[in-house]
Amino acid sequence: MQRALELARLGLWTTTPNPRVGCVIVREGRVVGEGWHRRTGEPHAEALALVEAGDRARGATVYVTLEPCSHHGRTPPCADSLAQAGVARVIAAMEDPNPLVSGSGLQRLRDAGVDVRCGLLAQEATELNIGFVSRMTRGRPWLRLKMAASLDGRTALPDGRSQWITGPAARADGHAWRARACAVLTGVGTVRDDDPQLSVREVDTDRQPLRVVVDSRFEIPLDARVLRGGGTLVATVVGNPDKEAELRDRGCELLRLPHDQGKVDLDALVSALAERGVNELHVEAGAKLAGSFLRASLVDEMLLYVAPALLGAGPGLAEIGPAATPGDPTRRWVFEDAERVGDDVRLRLRPAPPPPGQTMEA
Repeated sequence: MQRALELARLGLWTTTPNPRVGCVIVREGRVVGEGWHRRTGEPHAEALALVEAGDRARGATVYVTLEPCSHHGRTPPCADSLAQAGVARVIAAMEDPNPLVSGSGLQRLRDAGVDVRCGLLAQEATELNIGFVSRMTRGRPWLRLKMAASLDGRTALPDGRSQWITGPAARADGHAWRARACAVLTGVGTVRDDDPQLSVREVDTDRQPLRVVVDSRFEIPLDARVLRGGGTLVATVVGNPDKEAELRDRGCELLRLPHDQGKVDLDALVSALAERGVNELHVEAGAKLAGSFLRASLVDEMLLYVAPALLGAGPGLAEIGPAATPGDPTRRWVFEDAERVGDDVRLRLRPAPPPPGQTMEA
């Protein structure tokens, strides 16, 4: 199963909106077939492993990181293919959270006389597909907020310039996280101040995430680099027919999602992105928009790059307002890991679980 997970990770940047899946077929103590899903529309991991195994699949044990599918999509059901190949045992790391499958693939195999087990390295498999699980079970992507700050918590100089706080290694690492996301989001303020491309450039990839700009008053400059090449979604509140027509001619999409106080409805936005197949949403935004996502309890994970420098003044990480108490549980986070990246440090955090007897909004 560890090997199957290694294979699944090969699709980390390419499988969206499908899950990342790896499969290993073993017979008499030897691996006879391997496969991993590369991208939507292409064969599933089990199908590729069965092709490699051929007749040796009969009587073999199959290790797969996700329950074999049981429905007809662009490819035939993998559960049927495994049963027809005569495998003796299927060990899945986790059930498929997709309601179209959700245990029916495993049951179909059991009905065909296959010995079925589920749960081996389930946590590792879930982490690998945490965005897919989020979209299927919560109806929204896994939202990852990426920020970079100095030792004194400043994200930019007093004049607003924020580029290159961290070093080249941290920037490349940030682009690797972009590459695994289905969409990269920022606000119009960042577009005006930094004119980012929001593309993956520091690592090699043949797939670019969807680019999303939150722009309540529809102020995005038509010459912004994020609009080049089309394929950008602009979420706004107000309309401007001429500007809308210009952006649509460039292949961009406009989405009006009004909320109170003239702001974009962020809950509606993440739901709309889920409907477009976005599993992981990578947010790189200024303090105001970052604070809005945090106040709405929409952030599932933070990536914080800390540079060994003191800026002395400038904006902070996020405008969220004061906490109710120093130990306010709604503001507590848990360190998942810390890693040295070049001269900088990357901290990865998730919301702390609620205290016993209390619940928090999802």
